[in-house]
Amino acid sequence: MESGPLQPQPPTRGAWLAALREELRETGQALAVPSDLRRPPLAGARTWWVRLLPYVLVLGFVASLLPVTVTVLVQDYDVNGATAGALATAQTAPLLLALTRPLPAWWVIFTADVLGGLVLMAGSGADGRSWPWTPMIVVGHVPLMALLGLRESRRTLIAVWLATGAAGLFFETVGERRADGIHLLLFVLGGITLALTYALRSRGEARRRLAEQETINEAERARRTLLEERARIARELHDVVAHHMSVITVQADSAPYRIQDLPPEAQEEFAGIAAGAREALHEMRRLLVVLRNEDAGGERAPQPGIDRLQQLVEATVRAGVPAELSLAADLGDMDQAVDLSAYRIVQEALANVVRHAPGAPTEVSVSSDGTDLTALVVNGPAPQPIAAPLERDGTGHGLVGMRERVRLTGGTLDVGPLPDGGFRVAARLPLRAGDAEHAGHAEQAEHADDTDEAHDAVLPKGTP
Repeated sequence: MESGPLQPQPPTRGAWLAALREELRETGQALAVPSDLRRPPLAGARTWWVRLLPYVLVLGFVASLLPVTVTVLVQDYDVNGATAGALATAQTAPLLLALTRPLPAWWVIFTADVLGGLVLMAGSGADGRSWPWTPMIVVGHVPLMALLGLRESRRTLIAVWLATGAAGLFFETVGERRADGIHLLLFVLGGITLALTYALRSRGEARRRLAEQETINEAERARRTLLEERARIARELHDVVAHHMSVITVQADSAPYRIQDLPPEAQEEFAGIAAGAREALHEMRRLLVVLRNEDAGGERAPQPGIDRLQQLVEATVRAGVPAELSLAADLGDMDQAVDLSAYRIVQEALANVVRHAPGAPTEVSVSSDGTDLTALVVNGPAPQPIAAPLERDGTGHGLVGMRERVRLTGGTLDVGPLPDGGFRVAARLPLRAGDAEHAGHAEQAEHADDTDEAHDAVLPKGTP
C-alpha cells in the first residue's frame, strides 16, 4: 500500500509559545540596545549651517516646551512647583540627547511621561483636561519619534510604538472617566512620524548604496577597459612579432644554402634555431586565439604605420574636420611597435576630435630628433558648441589606449585642454623601444590612473 505525500503538520501550542517568547526577547533586546550610529542628523552635510540646523530645531523645542510645561502643570493641573519642574525637565531636556542617542532619550522621556500621568491621576487637577498626556507631551513626541526613525532599527521603532500604545491603553483602563482620547492621538501621530522618517532614511540609504555600487561599477568598467585595450594592443603586436620570427625562421633554414662549407655543428645549430622559431610562432598563434574575443574578426590586414598618416588625415577631413599634417621627411629607423603605436595614437586623437569637437581646426605633426619620435595633435574649439558628444555610449578606450601604447614603448604622453577651449595630445616615443635611457618611462606610465571618463568629466564641452 502506497502512502500519499506528507502533509505539513500545524504548529503545536508549544511551538507557538516558543516563537512568542523569542519574539518578545528580541523586542526587549531591541528596546535595550541602541543603534551604533551616533552621528546627529545632517552630520554629513557640506555647509556648516545645515549641520547646525538639527541642534537649532531641537534646542528651540526644548526652550519653548520646558517653561510652558512647568506653567501648565502648575496653573492648570495644580501640581506643586518642584514636581512640575522635575517632570518638565525630564520630559523635554532629553530631546538634546536624542540627537545622538535617541533610544536612551526615549526611555527617559517615556518614563517621565508615565510618571507624569500617575501624578496627574493622583491629583484632582486633571479633571476636564487632557490626560494622561498633556498637550506639551504630544508636541515633544513628534521630534523624538523623528529622531528615533532616522537612527534606530525597524524592530526598535515598532517596539517603541507599541510601548507607547500600551502605556496609553493602561491609563485608559485604570482611569476611564478621565481619559479624553489623547492617547490615541499620540499613538497615531507617533506611528505616522516613525513611518515617514524611517521611509526617508531607507530611501537615503538606498541612494547611498546605489552610489557606492555605481562607483564600484565605474572602477570595474575602467579596469575592464584597460584589460580589453591591452589585449587589443597585444593582438596588433602579434603581426609585428610574427614577422620577425618568420624572418628568423627563413634565415635559419636558408643559411646552409647561402653560406658555403658550413660545418655540421653550425648546420645543426641553424636547424635548432629554425625549429625554435617555428615553435614560437605556433605558440604565438595559440596565444592570439586566447586574446581574441568572440566578436573579433580575422584581423588579416597589415598593421598600419606612419606612412599611412596622410590617408588618415584625409579621411578626417572628409568627416568634416579641417585637419593639416606636418610630417618630417626623415624620421629615422624605428621599431615596428613604435611605428604602429604612433599611428594609433594619432588615430585615437583625431577620432576624439571628430567625436567631441566636430569642425574644429586640427594640426597633426610628427617629427624626430634622431632619438625620439614626437607625435603632436592639437585642435581648437569647436565652431559651434555641441550639447553632447556624437557617441554617447563610447567604450572609453581613447586615452587608455594611448597610455598603454606609450607604456609599451617606454615613452611619455601629455594630454590636456588648452586655454582657448581646444585640446592637445603630445606623445614622445623612443625610436628604438628597447633603449635603456627610456626604461623608467614605462613605470611612470603604469601608475597613470587617468581614464577617458575621468578626462571627460573635467574637460569643457567641445573638447576631445
